[in-house]
Amino acid sequence: MLDAVLGKLARQQDPNVLIGFDHADDAGVYQLTPETALVQTVDFFTPIVDDPYTFGQIAATNALSDVYAMGGKPLTALALVCFPDKGDIAILERILAGGLSKMVEAGCTVVGGHSIRDEETKFGYSVTGVIHPKRVLANQGAQPGDKLLLTKALGTGVISTAIKKGVARQEWIDAAVRSMTTLNKTAAEVITDRQAVELRSAGQPKATVPAWPVHALTDITGFGLIGHAREMAIASNVSLVLSSAKIPALEGALDCVRAGHIPGGLKANREFAECMVEYESGICEEVKTILFDPQTAGGLLISVASDSAALTHALHAAGVPAIEIGEVLPRAKPLIRVVSSTRSS
Repeated sequence: MLDAVLGKLARQQDPNVLIGFDHADDAGVYQLTPETALVQTVDFFTPIVDDPYTFGQIAATNALSDVYAMGGKPLTALALVCFPDKGDIAILERILAGGLSKMVEAGCTVVGGHSIRDEETKFGYSVTGVIHPKRVLANQGAQPGDKLLLTKALGTGVISTAIKKGVARQEWIDAAVRSMTTLNKTAAEVITDRQAVELRSAGQPKATVPAWPVHALTDITGFGLIGHAREMAIASNVSLVLSSAKIPALEGALDCVRAGHIPGGLKANREFAECMVEYESGICEEVKTILFDPQTAGGLLISVASDSAALTHALHAAGVPAIEIGEVLPRAKPLIRVVSSTRSS
């Protein structure tokens, strides 16, 4: 619906906009100088866990993720608060404290915000980061032969639905909360490692590129793995093959699918994007389903040159459980193929 509306809006012409909303990317990028660009994003939502402090942490982690997904460094944030007029002010305090704890961890300064009265609590942030214009990592740029790495397991959507129904096991909740409160900061820092080679163009300012050639980057959030993989494939004019045996799921995620704890967003994602997916025979229904699960503060999907071992090793050494889940192919039909073998091709 939103895509249809945005398509009817007049296009602004500003040469400093490096990435705008028409790119379906994770954040906007606006160039200020030859060496500095702003990365801007906004995200807020209703509570998905019972503890207010944890909810604040999750909301902050999720909002920060889009800056990391562009290869940027978060700089400042504005809080967005919707709270009932007669709500318990101690709850609001805990939400704000939880969010602030993650902003502090990210080195991002909360400089203000905006609040309104609302019967339903909502919380999040508008985050501004910085990046060198020549170091922007978009969802466009994946190349045939690239390997696809994923840094977090799937399943926060179905587990959150089970939480709302009061049927989630504590170990499932713990696994989902750990995932949703883990910043993508470390992964992004490894991906954009400053120990890199210099890039010079005639008459252009010096910039650097990572030692490992990452061609495209996005984070897995509300559209699920398939939805965000679809955006990367379309933007890059390529096709993708995913190995279902390699795609990690959080503890309890597949149990939630089997029990029917399916969020509305998952159903919408599947209705929208499954027409572009072909499954190899033998892939079970719950695995197909989890591929469309809307993630909160999900991991990064990385398209890196075929020799991905160095990046994978660096991520593991930094404590990021990245795993190779597929590869990039020349553009063909179907856009995305899901295979059951342990090999991606």
